Amino acid sequence: MMWICSACCLRLAKPATAARTSTGTVSSTTPTSCKSCSTSGKGANPKTRSRSTGICPWCANYDAVQTLFAATWWFGRISVEAAQRRWEESQESDSALRLLDAVVEGAAAVERAPQVMSVGYGGLPNRDGEVELDAAVMEGARLRIGAVAGVRGILPAIYLARAVMERTPHVMLVGDGAIRFALQHGYEPQQLLTVEALRRWQEWRQQRTAPQEVSTERSDDPDDVRVSQAWHARQPSESHDTVGVLGWNAGHLVVACTTSGLAWKMPGRVGDSPIAGAGLYADNEAGAAVCTGVGEEIWRFALAARVVETMRAGYSAQQACQHSIEFMLRRLPDVAAHQCAVIAIRADGDFGLAATQPQKFEAFTARDGVIERHQASRD
Repeated sequence: MMWICSACCLRLAKPATAARTSTGTVSSTTPTSCKSCSTSGKGANPKTRSRSTGICPWCANYDAVQTLFAATWWFGRISVEAAQRRWEESQESDSALRLLDAVVEGAAAVERAPQVMSVGYGGLPNRDGEVELDAAVMEGARLRIGAVAGVRGILPAIYLARAVMERTPHVMLVGDGAIRFALQHGYEPQQLLTVEALRRWQEWRQQRTAPQEVSTERSDDPDDVRVSQAWHARQPSESHDTVGVLGWNAGHLVVACTTSGLAWKMPGRVGDSPIAGAGLYADNEAGAAVCTGVGEEIWRFALAARVVETMRAGYSAQQACQHSIEFMLRRLPDVAAHQCAVIAIRADGDFGLAATQPQKFEAFTARDGVIERHQASRD
């Protein structure tokens, strides 16, 4: 059954089985009408109230939490701190635009951090020694998205993705076209390859000659991707993966994703990160999700869209993430050899995460400025 909160203007195929009340407790709900919406003067919709609390789950969560930011991996802390800081310092009166600013800044902060070797400045290069960046941003109100792929020498790439969304009629620009667009809008070319990233690339160049690691076929053989994945698997978590950032405020959702992609990838390779539905998705009527890991595996399952649609069907964010990962593992068991992970925020502010290798995946959230670390689990 489709039901609508007249204050929140949110829709869900069926009600969640549990909702947070204004006092922070969790209770089962049966939708009838929303006392909170009626009291606010907007008029009650007779289909949306919780019998146990008299308040619909969305309004209840609005009372409990005003803002929520979430981001992937250990460097997610950098993101949520930057996003929270931007939110608090912003003078923007439009809360939706303020949220967009905060999420984009959260992603940009990691792009600027050279210690993060899978994103932006200092990211590990392709097999030719060039750093290529992919990035995307999406807002859930009007389903607007902007993305760039295969961008060289431009930082932060997430700013460029936002410019594509706001200044062009297109969804994505790639390669030379994206670079030309950036230069036309005042971006200055930058060297993104750091001394440490160059050293690791040179190390890989030596290793790839080992007969057990690389095919003897032509030099552009996709085996290079498998060599890259094998190298990644031997590295500490500091060398892993995309930064994905989610933002929520009063039912409005924004998601951003930025990466330098799989280390030692074939030039021109694009993963899931800038692809709506694969690496990220946001819809205010259901929720938002962002993915990280081996993009080829994530893309074939349209993982972000799958998670969002599962939340639309009434599942919690945690259930949606877990069910989607379990589907991947059931449908193609070999996926277990690769790290594929997702974090999500439902339209009511509920958070969840899951991964094919949960012991290796973590994320950070900032709920009204309170930072919390989350470890994925098999449950």
